[in-house]
Parts: sequence; structure tokens; C-alpha cells
Amino acid sequence: MGLLKPDSSVEYLKGVGPQRAELLRKELGIHTVEDLLLYFPFRYIDRTELNTVKELNHVDWAYLRLTIGDISERGHARSKVLVIQGYDHTGTVDLVWFRGGQWVRDKIEKGKTYLFYGRVQNQGYGLSIPHPEIEGDEDVAGKMRYVPVYSSTEKLGSKGLHSRGLARLTEALCQQIDFGEIRENLPDYILGRHHLMSRAHSLKLIHYPATAEDITRAQNRLRFEELFQFQLRMLFNKSRRKRENNGFLWTTTGPIFNDFYKTALPFELTGAQKRVIKEIAGDLRSGKQMNRLLQGDVGSGKTIVALLTMLIAVGNGYQSCLMAPTEILAQQHFKSLKELLKKLPLDIEILTGSTKTPARKEILSRLKQGQLKIIVGTHALLEDPVIFQDLGLVVIDEQHRFGVEQRSRLWSKARNANPHVLIMSATPIPRTLAMTQYGDLDISMIDELPPGRKEIMTKHIKDIDRMTLYKFMKEQIAMGRQVYVVYPLIEESEVLDIENLQLGYDKMLEYFPLPDYRISVVHGRLKPAEKEMEMQRFAAGRAQIMVATTVIEVGVNVPNASVMVIENAERFGLSQLHQLRGRVGRGADQSYCILMTADRLGKDSLARMKILCNTNDGFKIAEEDLRMRGPGDLSGTKQSGLVDLQVSDVVRDHVLLESARKLAEKIIEKDPALDHPVNRLLKIFIGSRGRKIEFSDIS
Repeated sequence: MGLLKPDSSVEYLKGVGPQRAELLRKELGIHTVEDLLLYFPFRYIDRTELNTVKELNHVDWAYLRLTIGDISERGHARSKVLVIQGYDHTGTVDLVWFRGGQWVRDKIEKGKTYLFYGRVQNQGYGLSIPHPEIEGDEDVAGKMRYVPVYSSTEKLGSKGLHSRGLARLTEALCQQIDFGEIRENLPDYILGRHHLMSRAHSLKLIHYPATAEDITRAQNRLRFEELFQFQLRMLFNKSRRKRENNGFLWTTTGPIFNDFYKTALPFELTGAQKRVIKEIAGDLRSGKQMNRLLQGDVGSGKTIVALLTMLIAVGNGYQSCLMAPTEILAQQHFKSLKELLKKLPLDIEILTGSTKTPARKEILSRLKQGQLKIIVGTHALLEDPVIFQDLGLVVIDEQHRFGVEQRSRLWSKARNANPHVLIMSATPIPRTLAMTQYGDLDISMIDELPPGRKEIMTKHIKDIDRMTLYKFMKEQIAMGRQVYVVYPLIEESEVLDIENLQLGYDKMLEYFPLPDYRISVVHGRLKPAEKEMEMQRFAAGRAQIMVATTVIEVGVNVPNASVMVIENAERFGLSQLHQLRGRVGRGADQSYCILMTADRLGKDSLARMKILCNTNDGFKIAEEDLRMRGPGDLSGTKQSGLVDLQVSDVVRDHVLLESARKLAEKIIEKDPALDHPVNRLLKIFIGSRGRKIEFSDIS
């Protein structure tokens, strides 16, 4: 039988067959032998050296060559335990099986020598190795290597395709596949410049390495390939969109923009805001569709930049819409924009799920006729009856809450060209994550706060000092201020959340009794109308304290609320703590954020509290959050379509990511359409969506 081709069915691999092949297809999406080759191990077991019994007190895992001594059973009937004595020239150790003992007894003989691998335990039966793996001791040198460890599933495990079973398959695969048929997907000039091994060689070594250096070199090649493919695809699509996607050409800022800028702007813009508006104006004058991400910390003034952009649209005869993920946030935007526009002859409306039918009809009619130039809304703006006369600009807040399909539905409401798109991110995103998550957008950053804004003072207080906190809260309330007290959402149990909040509320009533103090309570189990009523009660100043779960993370804007108390702060991530802190500091008064934690804290929790107390810079905090928690854990990234990376990690591999990005930028700059002969391979490479590259496109 000849060697297998990469596109051969996995069924033909030795040890698979039809039944296992079907299971591999269903459980892991593995159809061909190349699919299996592209199913990478997530770690390795070092079996490059044999241990001795004498060393067992100093290692967690051991690989031993032992001769079999006494074989005995302990315990009674169903709870029998098989204990086999193994020895070498340095001592004796017990090998223990709590189940499957009969199978082991049939496999080994007293006096013979075998290889054993397993975790060392020193309890119960003294020094022992429970359920070790067993191999014959012939060809010991051939077996001393790095063993790959693969993710498996319960169904696969039941058919012998647990990690060890998969490792046996990939070992057989490395002997049976024709590696000469695995085509390269990176041009020679990239391989040479970045000192990368060939694709075929890296795929062999990732599964069957002889040395630690083999693993490092193979991983580097495959991680670079993955990050480079993703960056190149994003930049290629961005370049193509800029070449092909015509946007509305706006050559003037218009009189309404100038009037607002000169007479109605409530404060002097910061240098960062002016820079960002220039970047946006450059996009709008280019005749190509703008796709820009506007990043800024809490309170940095993203809304005023969005409004000025909408006024440019109005000045050029076009309509704008601002879409927010929740009704509360949409209402907040509507109120602040209406307030800013009060001196101008310009109408603004809001459309949400709760807009009453008569008002909805009127809004839809005015939109269709072009009388209404700016509208704020939620998902309601995506509905079919919403028709614009001339939609020219779409502003999206909290982009990660809207899928690509939803956004394209909004774009399709524009006529003749694609509307300009401005996406506002409420959470500062670290550069490494932004490159992966938003690499196909132009990015503008507002990295300074408006002048005169006081920095929020952040303090960490432990439960033992709770009375100090209550005294401080009373002092602030006596000065006419308001206080938020936020409890964490314990995702596993909504009941526990409310119990936790209820206990806190009851405890507070002892120190803040009615009628001297009025407390609003807000949590996820309240009906929307009740939640809205409680929030409005607090916003109107009829309650001095709001006790809430994190539903207020994006919620009411209360300039008079100057204290944010975060209970069980150790249960929150850094970015979420920073977001909650941003609920205060909206007025002229000095604001405070109090991080209340248990008396005893772990090292990580303590580090988080320290970072929050030391800096108000959202970008620094996001970087630390990414470093401490990893990309998969960051608030919102799971919904945001952060690329599903198989072998690379944006935190660990940030140097490779930067390198891949720079290379992709250079290539697209010189050859935007990837038409040059040396880049034809790359065009096919980025066109492949799955794990496999289709080389049939090369003629």
C-alpha cells in the first residue's frame, strides 16, 4: 500500500476504520488525514529521560524502567485494588490499579521488565503510581521522546481515542502520509527572512518531535503562519474595501457644524478630540467608505466627536443614526445629544422597542421623507419599516453587541453607496487585542481627558473597616452627594445574586434607616419598567443610595453621584472594575471609588486592587487585564468575534503578532491586490477559510 495523500479520508489511516472515522468527523470535524495533521497537541509529556525509584520524592510525573516483583490484591470483592511491586537498582515502588486490574494482570509477568509512566503519589499506600501507562521495554531509545497531549471528548475516549489514542494515530500518520504532497503556503522570501522551517516539516515535528527545540521551531512556524494569515486577510480586505467601496463624498463641514462649533460647543475640545475629528474629516473627503473605530476612556468625550461627525453629514444633506445596545444607553445618548443641540434648529428623535405606535408612525414618516436628520435607537432601527431618505452615517456604540449581519442590514438602508461607519468602543482595548479584533478598521484614539475634570480617587477597604466606609458615605450624603453600591453578578446563580444584594441592603438599612435615607434597589429580576423607575428615582435625586447588581455598568448618567462602592471587588476583572468606576466622576465634584473586599485576598486579587488604586488610565488597565486574565476572559471579547486561534495566543505571542502585522502591512502597501507572481501563493492562502488550503486554484 502506497503513502496516503493529504486529502485521503482519515478512514484509511491504520487504526481508524469506518466507525472511528465517523466519530472523528462528528466530534472534531476531522474528515481527511490533513485535517488530523492540523489537529495540534496542546502540550507535551517529556519522556526523554528515564527516572529511578530513588528520584520519585522529587518529581510529579515519572518515566521508569521497572522489573515486576510481587503481584497482590487488597480490599474486598468490588473494592479490590491491584498492587504490583516494581523495582530497579535504586529501590521499590507500588504500581496501583483501582479498576481494570484483570486486564493489567493478563498483560504483565512477574520477573519481566516494562516501561511505566504516571503521576507520583505519596499517600494512602505510601509512595505509589496509580494507573500508570505500560509499554514493553524493547527499543527503549526509540520510546524516549516527547509525547504529544491532545484534547479529546467523552465519546472519542469510549472508542479508545483519548489523548493517548490520538497520539498513536498521529504517530501512525507521520509514517503513512506523503509529506512531499503537503504544499507550502508561504513564499520563499518570507520563510528566509523569518527563518521559518517548511510547512511539511513543521507539521511533522509538531506531532512527532525528537527534542524541545523541534517543538519550539514547529510551534513558531505554525503560530506565525496563523497570525500572519489572519493579519494579511484583514489588511487585504481593508485595502480592497478602500479601493472598491465607494462612500459618500463630503467636501464641506457645512454651516450647521460651523455654527455649533463656534456658538454651542459647551467646552474647548482637547487636542486628542481635534486630532480625531481631522482623521474622520479626511475619511469623509476621500470618497471611500469610512470604517473607523473610535476608542476612548470613560469620560474622554467620544459622544461629542460622534455628534460633530453627524453634523458634517447633515451639512452635506445626509441623515445619521446612532445605534446603542440597550434602551437605557440609547435614552442616555438621546438626552445628552438633545441637550447639546438645544441652540440649533435641528430635530433629533429616538426609536426603541418601547416607542408608542403613534410616535413611531410619525418618526418613520419623517425619516422616509428626509425631514429627520438624526435618529438614536436600539435594534429597532434594523426593522424593515425603518426607511431613510438618505442615510449617510451610522454610529454604533459598544460594537461587540452587534453582529456583522445586523450591521450590514443597517448599511443596506443607504442608497447608491455604503454609509460611513463610526464605531465607538466604551472599553479601551489593548493594542495587541485591537490588532486582532479590529485590524480591518482604521483606529482613532482619544487618549486625554477634558480639562478641569477631576481624577477619581480610588481606595481599597477590607471588610474589617466597613464602619469607616459607612461613616464616609454619610459624610458625602450630608454634602448633598449620591452613592452607588454595586454587587457582583454570580453567573451560576441569579438567586444567589439577589440574596447577596438583599443581605447587603438589609445590613445597610441598619446604618441608613428610613426615612432619613432613601435607597433605590436595581437588579436583573426586576421588570424593565420597575428597573427604569428605580433608576430614574435615583437620577432625579429622590434616593441618595442606589444598591444594584452590575446592570448599571452601562446605565444612567448621574452627575451628582460622586461615590461608587464596589462590594466583593475581588470577584470582578480589572476592565469591569474600571467600567463601574466610570459611572462616577461625571460632575464637578471630587469623586471616589471604594473597592470593598474580603479581609484575606489571593495574590492576583490584591494585584488587581493595587493597579486600580494606582492608575485611572483605561488603556493601561486593559493591558494589565489582558496580561492577567488572557484574551478569552475579557469582557465582551467572546461575543465580538475575536478570531478563534488554534496555536497562537495574542498575549504570549505578542512579539510574533507585531512581526506578522508589520510584514502584512509592507506586503499590502507594495501589492494591495496581491497580484505580483511572488504573492500569488498568499492570495490563495488568505482565500482559504477552513484549516485546509485549496491549491487547485494554482494554474
